[in-house]
Amino acid sequence: MASGFFAILDDIAALMDDVAVSAKLATRKTAGILGDDLAVNAEKATGFLSSRELPVLWSITKGSFINKLIIVPIALVLNSFFPLAITIILLLGGFYLAYEGVEKIMGYLFPSSTVGEIKQKDEIEDNVLLERAKVRSAITTDFILSVEIVIIALGTVLGERLMLQILTVSVVALIATVGVYGLVALIVRMDDGGQALIKKSTGKGFMFFIGKLLVNSLPVIIRMLSIGGTIALILVAGGIFSHNLHFLAGASPNIPSIIYEFLLGLLAGFIAFGLFSLVKRIVKYFR
Repeated sequence: MASGFFAILDDIAALMDDVAVSAKLATRKTAGILGDDLAVNAEKATGFLSSRELPVLWSITKGSFINKLIIVPIALVLNSFFPLAITIILLLGGFYLAYEGVEKIMGYLFPSSTVGEIKQKDEIEDNVLLERAKVRSAITTDFILSVEIVIIALGTVLGERLMLQILTVSVVALIATVGVYGLVALIVRMDDGGQALIKKSTGKGFMFFIGKLLVNSLPVIIRMLSIGGTIALILVAGGIFSHNLHFLAGASPNIPSIIYEFLLGLLAGFIAFGLFSLVKRIVKYFR
């Protein structure tokens, strides 16, 4: 009886060891998309009153957990019975990310237009409604990025037993959520940490220098993340098209992959943006 119990413990230990190895490999393969996820979500979690930053971030984090609770089992089932559906979902998500990226670019280029999420302030004067709109947008974007992360993680253990697939993908999904949003929380509260160091200092010295550096760096970092998040949206979209539409993968062998994927994402974004604008005009015309 005792030997059977220890045999079970030995099997569990071996399984956990396999999960650790496969999760490490999967996390390494998803590092690029996790970096893009960080840039996108840090940009989306800013622009609020200081007192609302952490509550908003917590709302987005809870939405991200729910996203992964939905995505992980569906991805495992579809991969077993209908793998083509995963590709279709990824391509649709790629168009959504490309559209978001191009929408932001149009907002930068034409700030007086009604293009862009932030431009909804004239239509949504209530800060609570605006906050909810941004949270919904962030959770939707997180859903697409989470699908990509889960699919990449699943791809590293396709030939393994089902339990190892489930545990590996679940661990990577958990690391993605906790790691990304933990770092976002640190970024958006940099200025508060800097203010605390300044108060503890005597107006000079190392603590004062670090405090001033944190406070002054935050606007620059937020601006960089805003630009980086826009680029990341387009790059992820282009990567989805390049990796899942094989006729596109070798279409331009002389162009560096990062530039090629950016151009693919940009093209898809302008197509999606044009179609969406056309649909809005048609709907408006028939109202």
